[in-house]
Amino acid sequence: MTTLSIKSYSRLSDTELLGKLVGVRQAKKLYMGSLASVFTSGHDTPLLARELVKRWLCEEMKAGDALNSPGAVRDYLKLHFTGQEFESFVAIFLDAQHRVLEINELFRGTLTQTSVYPREVVKAALKSNAAAVILAHNHPSGVAEPSQSDRMLTDALKQALALVDVRVLDHMIVAGVEVLSFAERGMV
Repeated sequence: MTTLSIKSYSRLSDTELLGKLVGVRQAKKLYMGSLASVFTSGHDTPLLARELVKRWLCEEMKAGDALNSPGAVRDYLKLHFTGQEFESFVAIFLDAQHRVLEINELFRGTLTQTSVYPREVVKAALKSNAAAVILAHNHPSGVAEPSQSDRMLTDALKQALALVDVRVLDHMIVAGVEVLSFAERGMV
């Protein structure tokens, strides 16, 4: 088996690159002119590939300070929420050095909303022995702007978690490939 450099892989067509991962025949079946069709099709292969990338990003975040790898956090969240047609709420629990302890999807909702209960977030933070947390949820509508209820929820969670000495470092909203950070906007 020949080893290609990263530069060599970047020269491959989408079909050729996919063929390296799943085999040429399977790649030809899956690829319909766009990689989006590969990752949203009903086949298991794209789901497996996506899960592998999620696990790799999770390992990358766990290996170091999550705040030193905001790109990995954003990439992980984009992958986590890709293709979801419902809102869900995720908490990334961190230790005192901001290393990832665990990532939990705590709540699932409907197309336009999900109910988040601060008591349950506090319980999950205590269970993981977290010192800090990065909160995230998606907007399936494709608009990453926070609603008034998103802002109120963030404030309520900050207050509830502060009572047990858990700091909210950020709240991210993922809408497709766009990720809005409350911390970057000075809202946390």
